Amino acid sequence: MKSISSPSLTRRDFLAASGAAASAGAGAFAFPGDLRAEDTPETAPIRGKAEHVISIWLGGGMGQIDTFDPKAKGDPQAKKAGAYYQSIETAVPGVRLCEHLPKLAPLMDRVTAVRTVHHDVIDEHAAATNRMHTGRPVTGTITYPSIGSLIAHERGAAAEGAPAYVLIGYPNVTRGPGFLGAEHGYLYLTDTSRGPAGLSRPEGVSEARQMRRVRFLTALRASAPPSDNPRLRSYDAAIQQSLSLSGPGFNRVFQLDEESGDLRNRYGGEFGQRCLLARRLVERGVRFIEVSHNLNFINGTGWDVHNQGILNQHELIRELDTAVSALIADLESKRLLDKTLITITTEFGRPPEFDGGGGRGHQGSAFSCVLAGGGLRHRGAWGETDELAKQIVAAPVGVPDFFATICAAAGVDYRKSLYDGDRPVPITDRGEPIAALFG
Repeated sequence: MKSISSPSLTRRDFLAASGAAASAGAGAFAFPGDLRAEDTPETAPIRGKAEHVISIWLGGGMGQIDTFDPKAKGDPQAKKAGAYYQSIETAVPGVRLCEHLPKLAPLMDRVTAVRTVHHDVIDEHAAATNRMHTGRPVTGTITYPSIGSLIAHERGAAAEGAPAYVLIGYPNVTRGPGFLGAEHGYLYLTDTSRGPAGLSRPEGVSEARQMRRVRFLTALRASAPPSDNPRLRSYDAAIQQSLSLSGPGFNRVFQLDEESGDLRNRYGGEFGQRCLLARRLVERGVRFIEVSHNLNFINGTGWDVHNQGILNQHELIRELDTAVSALIADLESKRLLDKTLITITTEFGRPPEFDGGGGRGHQGSAFSCVLAGGGLRHRGAWGETDELAKQIVAAPVGVPDFFATICAAAGVDYRKSLYDGDRPVPITDRGEPIAALFG
């Protein structure tokens, strides 16, 4: 059984998208970054209308064949390759999902599962995680910024008094600003029951004492000569931002008990509460929020389902289904869905074959990432894989292309170059967006 890219994928759409992908290399190399020829209406970068991005990260490797690109059912006991679960119909004719995504199924007309993402990292979680956050291989000569920092750098916060980038999960260099500097990094928290620890005064530090510290810092700055060191200026900007965010105005966004009990129940457990907090951060003016699904795994192993780790994978899929469907519906009810791009990404997919313990290994040759909302022209699915979701049949999407799609949707010029010192760095490694999702 083959996946269907979309019932609305016309021959014209496919040829247009294929032509854009085929010409990307020549165009990008002929006119890199700011040196390219003047844009015409036909060649101008695509610019979407999304004002915010909520990026949901599924650490460990979500299996596409068991979620967003289901195929004929296999048998781990008989070592017959195939899906672990049955599939169900969705709101988009011809597009099917795993049976454990029943709440997302009727919402797939607001969603596009990009089924043909690929890269060449297979058996290294850290390297693949870096690739799916920075869009590039690890290198010893440059520390690349994450997609969150890129968008924070280009767009800034969407409201005064809000940070541009918030991470709900563990801090990590792959999520960081790289050569862009600390002021384009993230504010982070790991527990939705309270706000970021760095924004709360330690016990015993009164407001008056805090103000004395601020006055002392101000005096020190005034007595020191101006510095041309970009690292010092970057950290100074980060300190100023943290001071401006430490008041009650911004911290109120973390008080989830202001939401109704019914709504909180619809989102589900801790992962769902993270998604609810992401919606509140959008309302407060945060530009980019990463929600990591990496704590309190209800199946015991997370998405890295080797051997018997696959036995309760369905519980994890159901948790994802509950939280993301609630997020889509909630944003839509507040007229924020078209302004907010939701992405679901993971470091790689899973092969159709079962390992010795009945689980699955790693696969980078073809896997699924998901886009929802953001004002895109959704079609349920994009791209086609073979009957085992192992090889790409049509419309491949490289990681730079997926990043370019996110950037375009968020109003960021995916063709420009940033600079590490005087070294130009193409913002998406010369990716081109999926043009058929725009317009």
